[in-house]
Amino acid sequence: MASPHDEHCKEVFALLSDYLNLELPADTCAEVEAHLADCPPCIEFAESLRKTVELCHRYQPAELPTPLGEHARSELLAAYQKMLAGRQGA
Repeated sequence: MASPHDEHCKEVFALLSDYLNLELPADTCAEVEAHLADCPPCIEFAESLRKTVELCHRYQPAELPTPLGEHARSELLAAYQKMLAGRQGA
């Protein structure tokens, strides 16, 4: 059975992206910050997410990959559809 703390963690996880982007209302921000002040796993997750977002924003590929050819695209689509069919049959 999940504890109320676990449920609050789920709520905080759902808000973290908006929290890190400063897109939450002040009262919601305060609630997230209060939870983070007392929850080491959420602190760790939030810090990891913040670093990941920062790395993604800084990433600048040297060159863009060549677009997939029609044959490769068809093979990928067939493999994806086969995987989906396997999941539905399980």
